[in-house]
Amino acid sequence: MLFQEDFFGSSNVARAPAAVPTQCDAPDISVYDKFVVAFSGGKDSLACVLHLLELGVPKGKIELWHHEIDGREGSELMDWASTPAYCRKVAKELGIIYFSSWKEGGFEREMLRSNQPTAPTHFEVPGGDILTAGGVSGKLGTRRKFPQTSADLSVRWCSAYLKIDVFCIALRNQDRFSGIKTLVLSGERAQESSCRAKYKTFETHRTDAREGKTKRHVDAWRPIHRWSEQEVWAIIERFGVNPHPAYKLGFGRLSCARCIFGSANQWASARVVCPSAVAQIAAYEKDFGITIDRKMDVLAKADKGTPYPATSNQALIDEANDPNWDGPVFIEDWQMPAGAFGENTGPT
Repeated sequence: MLFQEDFFGSSNVARAPAAVPTQCDAPDISVYDKFVVAFSGGKDSLACVLHLLELGVPKGKIELWHHEIDGREGSELMDWASTPAYCRKVAKELGIIYFSSWKEGGFEREMLRSNQPTAPTHFEVPGGDILTAGGVSGKLGTRRKFPQTSADLSVRWCSAYLKIDVFCIALRNQDRFSGIKTLVLSGERAQESSCRAKYKTFETHRTDAREGKTKRHVDAWRPIHRWSEQEVWAIIERFGVNPHPAYKLGFGRLSCARCIFGSANQWASARVVCPSAVAQIAAYEKDFGITIDRKMDVLAKADKGTPYPATSNQALIDEANDPNWDGPVFIEDWQMPAGAFGENTGPT
């Protein structure tokens, strides 16, 4: 068994307190056959991947899974256009297998549901095929409003429907996870919020069925839960990995490009980076009669903020908006991006 100090080493950097889990903080990584990382392309999930490599986990046992928030059906409403290409290339250059998944129609279709069931989920599998599950039956529902800025996932449905459920559907519908032990990793950190500070570091994953017919053993580990942001950037610098373009533009967190939790400065910056998407969001607010913030619409909120200085750099904007992002993954002259240690607004 590896204990906490074996994973994180001795560090003088103060870490935010974590909740006391019902199980041990750190799993014995030697017992797992697969390590599946929920990979957003952001600094925290990237740190999880690099941490596995520093622990000596064979690359052939690791998989990076990315959920495409806007889907693949043409919507460009919420996410950074460069994110899927960035994630795929990082995986390729690291020599780690990569799979993408998405809910059909993405965020926009789910938001516009009107007396309809939720859409099917599509996911890549070994061999290059794309499988589909769900969306055939189920309760009819109507949304016609943006997710609410709440810790309650029943109303902050973007996280639940476009990330958590998509991940679980993809894992449950692959027989290759039956009869083996899988460890799912995600990058939530206690420092991010009081709510995340209460998360367990190690627990049984919701897709686990070790007592069922499939004998699917799945555990969940948040390996950097007690890390500071300084430690996160330190491991990225050690590997010399080029951060996602959003950080260079001044954004402190890789949520959606137009995250519902965005601050006034973030909405002002988003309006500079992708004005058409912000205009469409404002139009939807008027159509629904309900704003995201509830106190003001996104245009009023953007008016209250100041765009990040780096958003005056058109080359950086073009990089962030490039769906065919093909920049270098490893850079020798690594520099801390403008968004490091910046605004930390995002999901609680």
